Amino acid sequence: MWQGRYERAEQVYLAYRDATRYPHDSRPIAEHPDQVRPFAPVAEEVSLRKPNGEPVRGVRLRTTQERVFLSGAETVRFTVEGVNEEGRAMPLLVTRAAAQSVPDTRTPVPLISAGLTFVDNGSGADQQAGDGVHSAQLIPSQQGFSAYAGTIRVLAQVTAGGESGVAHFDVIYTPGVPATWAGFREAVENGSLNFYLKVNVSRPGRYVASARVDDANGNPFALLQFNEEVAAGPQEFRLQVFGALLRDKAPVFPLGLRDVEGFLLLPDQFPDRVMMARQVGTVYRSASYALSRFSTDEWRSEERDRHLAEYARDAEAAKTQVQRLQGR
Repeated sequence: MWQGRYERAEQVYLAYRDATRYPHDSRPIAEHPDQVRPFAPVAEEVSLRKPNGEPVRGVRLRTTQERVFLSGAETVRFTVEGVNEEGRAMPLLVTRAAAQSVPDTRTPVPLISAGLTFVDNGSGADQQAGDGVHSAQLIPSQQGFSAYAGTIRVLAQVTAGGESGVAHFDVIYTPGVPATWAGFREAVENGSLNFYLKVNVSRPGRYVASARVDDANGNPFALLQFNEEVAAGPQEFRLQVFGALLRDKAPVFPLGLRDVEGFLLLPDQFPDRVMMARQVGTVYRSASYALSRFSTDEWRSEERDRHLAEYARDAEAAKTQVQRLQGR
């Protein structure tokens, strides 16, 4: 029994030590596969449903939307197409579509509604004429939602396979922009590579930002995050590529910083965030460095040290019991 306890205690110690070798805000992106391409459209495929909720056999709807959260003058593109059970395209007609506010309150408030037009003619938001993919674009700031914060629901009435149904999309909109990006810089500090995102902050508060790092060959390497209280005025968000992570994974320099996103967190309310503008694609490239410039030291924190000490005591106590019993 004590031998089993000792082996488990050793496993717990080693697993925790290895999992916390790097800080939580500087991690291998392989741990977060859903964050590799954060700006990919949100795609869904569902059965077409009749007005009474009954699914239509043999008819499915494929839909996409560019994003869920948006703010200020940002836009969002929607698409819908019909396919059969084998995934082959089938004729679809969008007869009517509209965007409407969905108030998050029981207090009566005026509803906001705006018509949308889904087209498949290669114009506007539609990328290719006649491919069966019908597209529309919502610009909340120009379509009556400029003073509204909350959910906007888009309902598109469609007909396919001789049956009618509805495709729906939800986005969460806030009219203001809390801060704007103002450039980048980098520095090797305390054995790590730090990227500094320059920001002009108009609304103070807790900001959350993230970015991806690729190596020189375009291979996804790391996910970097920032989460701190920020004052108004010119500020810098530090995104750290931890030294031990660089030494362990040995990416090819220069590194590319890409797909940067950030928002002001609004606790205990809805919407719970106000988005900053997306920075899509590679927005900054580092200098080239020898790996020897970076530290091999593991990350240290009071919490980590405390847990490692406790797990080590558990393992040592079990080991002592094993040795005592073996000595009988």
